[in-house]
Amino acid sequence: MIQPDSKRHSGERPETAAVRRWAVGITGASGSVYGIRLVQELLRSGITVHLVITEAGWRVLKEELDWETAHRQAALKRHFEEAMEAKQLIYHPNADIGASIASGSYRMEGMAVMPCSMGTLASIAHGISDDLMTRAADVMIKEGRKLLLVPRETPLHAIHLENMLKLSRLGVRMIPAMPAFYYKPRTMDDMIDFLVGKVLDNMDIPHELYRRWGDEQNG
Repeated sequence: MIQPDSKRHSGERPETAAVRRWAVGITGASGSVYGIRLVQELLRSGITVHLVITEAGWRVLKEELDWETAHRQAALKRHFEEAMEAKQLIYHPNADIGASIASGSYRMEGMAVMPCSMGTLASIAHGISDDLMTRAADVMIKEGRKLLLVPRETPLHAIHLENMLKLSRLGVRMIPAMPAFYYKPRTMDDMIDFLVGKVLDNMDIPHELYRRWGDEQNG
């Protein structure tokens, strides 16, 4: 006879339910620093991060941030050693279509692709999930979880806009990499933090990365 699970019937939540998990994707669009900064803030907030980086994303990390990417695990460990050892940051190669985040049965709060290339966005919009990045995004949509895309391209043509509209109608959040100036940014870090803060707002994760409109007036 199968015995009932006492925790299930006592009203207690399983311990794993307390773990907050987000996937972060970094593609080959310019602005990989946005994704790295997002990972840093998520880790600081106690979130477990599942990280996926496309081939082009690795190239941009090398070209824009001077990362040594010949040995990828080692490159990540140089920047996130403590989090990786604690298994708070889990890196998945983009070719690993059997990774945990490729399945809807693996519990996640959502996924942010930051920055999101137009190629990745197009694949997601048309249900083409032939790598882990696009498969994980597809899972978020089918499971009704949060999917946040940070497109970084200009100018935009009609196909780009139509793909964004299609995804927006499915509930995907579009958070373009557009700076603001009302809070008087003084450095590039200020501008990066503003965009990362907007993404964290959409994740419902508290932060103090930028001064909000009205903060000065309200003290």
